[in-house]
Amino acid sequence: MPMSDSFKSRLFPVVKNIAAYYGTPFHIYDESGIRATGKRLKQAFAGIDGFREYFAVKALPNRRIMQLMKEMDFGFDCSSIPELILSRQLGASREEIMFTSNNTSHEEFLFAERDGGCILNLDDISLIDKVPNFPELICFRYNPGPRRTGNVIIGNPVEAKYGVTHEQVVEAYRRARDRGAKRFGLHTMVASNELDYTYIVETARMVLEVADLVEKELGIRFEFVNIGGGFGIPYKPEQQPLDLQSMARDITELFAAFKTRHGYAPRMYMESGRFMTGPHGALVTTAINAKDTYRKYIGLDACMSSLMRPALYGSYHHIDVIGKENLPKTEVYDVVGSLCENNDKFAIQRELPPIADGDTVVIHDSGAHGHAMGFQYNGRLRPKELLLREDGTVELIRRAETVEDYFATYQFSPDLFRPGQN
Repeated sequence: MPMSDSFKSRLFPVVKNIAAYYGTPFHIYDESGIRATGKRLKQAFAGIDGFREYFAVKALPNRRIMQLMKEMDFGFDCSSIPELILSRQLGASREEIMFTSNNTSHEEFLFAERDGGCILNLDDISLIDKVPNFPELICFRYNPGPRRTGNVIIGNPVEAKYGVTHEQVVEAYRRARDRGAKRFGLHTMVASNELDYTYIVETARMVLEVADLVEKELGIRFEFVNIGGGFGIPYKPEQQPLDLQSMARDITELFAAFKTRHGYAPRMYMESGRFMTGPHGALVTTAINAKDTYRKYIGLDACMSSLMRPALYGSYHHIDVIGKENLPKTEVYDVVGSLCENNDKFAIQRELPPIADGDTVVIHDSGAHGHAMGFQYNGRLRPKELLLREDGTVELIRRAETVEDYFATYQFSPDLFRPGQN
């Protein structure tokens, strides 16, 4: 079910007051919901020694949200220099940061070494010789290829640009060991927004089988395996949530069986982003125009620069009109923004109650890949972010972009280069 009833009960009675104070549009996140999800995750996998969640920073790269993760003793999964900086600003130590990049530049490798380093998770066997100073602890991202099927968002593993192939994986660890690696991890990521818990169980089984293979070939003992993220959330009302308890039970049994066979078991890491924050965020907007042409349109004061998942993936995000939640859904609207692109739509032919200018419209489940995927095309600017705290207060955790921000990159020293002249 989109947006938990507990989040609704805290947000909906006061959202108009928040909108009047801060102005719309804005993303607002629920501290109570985020903390409760983190607690559920830790309790579910308590039977696996050394379990740790590495929050996928790309889902919601806000320092205040990341602080909540740090307080829950979670690490951070990063794939760029700014994400590394954010994590280090919060005091994350070397083994609290997974750096999982692809087509990694020399500059990024050098930065990954700085300030105590991180767990370097290499995406390709060719990168082994490109790491300037090879670390003692190394991890590889494994791509099973035809051994697994993917889903719409992450794609077919054979077509995915990520990871070391099954045929390369033993050689990758052999070459890493030859470069001086003494400690080892294994990572994979083969699903995104998956609601079938058995798929994730099979992913855990797969990485343990690969760990077993590499250990037999090279005598390597893995300190950890990272089963990736991809835990789904139910965006649509009719969808059932991921069965976390059944998934955790089955995965815990896999690790116990591995320990029985080997006399030890690696720690288990994961990198959930959407599961941690997705349902605990909402985009709050105001209806500013009603257009009746070949279709009925409701224009909002936000556009796809605030939430582009519907345009990019055709994704469903549930919509409520504040004060009209229980009215009959007698109208069929395209709910749209002001961008000069026809796919700038939050909903297409959606049944909703009648909407008038000035109505407060709440778009659910924007807590992951919402603000984070924003952009400035058409000169549209990204909105502010707020945190609904556990005590009921509301905290500004990122201001809205301004026109001055848009023009900031024109502030530079003049530089003229004449190629071909000595």
